[in-house]
Amino acid sequence: MNEIKPFIKRDIFEDLKKHLSKKEITLIAGPRQAGKTTLMMLLKKHLELSGKKTVFLSFDFENDQKFFSSQNSLVEKLKLEFGNNEGYVFIDEIQRKEDAGVFLKGIYDMALPYKFIVSGSGSVELKEKIHESLAGRKAMFEIFPVSFKEFVNFKTEYKYGDRLADYFAVENKKTVEFLAEYLNFGGYPRVVTEDTLEEKIRIISEIYASYMEKDIAYLLKIEKLDAFSSLVKIGISAATVKNYLWYLEKTFIAEAVSPYFKNTRKEITKSPVIYFHDIGFRNYSLGLFGKASETDGSGFVFQNFIFNVLKINFLFSGAKINYWRTKEKAEVDFLASSGDKLVPIEVKYADIKKPEINRSIRSFIEKYSPEKAFIINKSFKGSLTVGKTEINFIPFWELIGKDILNF
Repeated sequence: MNEIKPFIKRDIFEDLKKHLSKKEITLIAGPRQAGKTTLMMLLKKHLELSGKKTVFLSFDFENDQKFFSSQNSLVEKLKLEFGNNEGYVFIDEIQRKEDAGVFLKGIYDMALPYKFIVSGSGSVELKEKIHESLAGRKAMFEIFPVSFKEFVNFKTEYKYGDRLADYFAVENKKTVEFLAEYLNFGGYPRVVTEDTLEEKIRIISEIYASYMEKDIAYLLKIEKLDAFSSLVKIGISAATVKNYLWYLEKTFIAEAVSPYFKNTRKEITKSPVIYFHDIGFRNYSLGLFGKASETDGSGFVFQNFIFNVLKINFLFSGAKINYWRTKEKAEVDFLASSGDKLVPIEVKYADIKKPEINRSIRSFIEKYSPEKAFIINKSFKGSLTVGKTEINFIPFWELIGKDILNF
């Protein structure tokens, strides 16, 4: 009998379900093996349980590819399945179709009685050309590897649900243990659901190789994979090769955070900091998979984790994330801004025993006098006031699923 693999519930699923009633194309985009196909199959099952008719086509299936030789070929297939009645069309791995955006635009503009749900793995074609061709005709939902909130819900077998904040507060030792596991292995679904280190390594190596060979070598026409692999590592610390960093961003692997500046003479306006959407991917590229929380670089791994949490929290607020650095070497890890509101955020992985701040954040406070500042750490909670600024020391779990910065 085949073993049934554990299933990780994704927060974005409810948003996708709601969009099924919209005429626009539902475009699910993200890195390889982040869970897009699983979400599509769940949406398909949801529709079928409601009595709806569906068809699932994938560029992974050789037999399905003939239906995309022309727009007429696809329309004939859909009319065979649905006639002129309502139907839901799932298309997986659309980035493999040449001129996919133009192809889908033509189908959409035929005003057929069919709803299209389309997925694509990370590629420049998907992010740029399809996005542009389908302007006004699609809603894009970006899916990334499993978040820490989704990870802990899975690990605790969904016992706590909306009360996860209570779990974090009561079970802080276990929460920090979960953090260490997440910082070591990341959140790719297949990595999370495997129990052994050997299997986790095998899976992350497959994901990494697939990214290098398919997204980079094929889509971006880069021949020297070893050179690019080295540049992935350089991008983590140096961020000097702009073209390659652009590729990392456009393939849903990493994101560049730029410095905040008002006075260009004193604040450095170059050198973005690169954060990876999946920490496990980052660790594997550096040879640190499974042991990142034990190295000298664990503080930056935690900082990368906090960036991903902040990004989720700010998704609908419009707040921007930068960092702040001066030529005098004063630096604040993150600066959240919305309009005139500035909130400096410092990240500390080392244990904190009492509320005190370093020279860098004090320098920022003296210059900008923000209403609030935050020191995110593993477990310490407290506060102090410097000038007019209230500085809050909060354990990382208080950020999970909540915009405590009030943007």
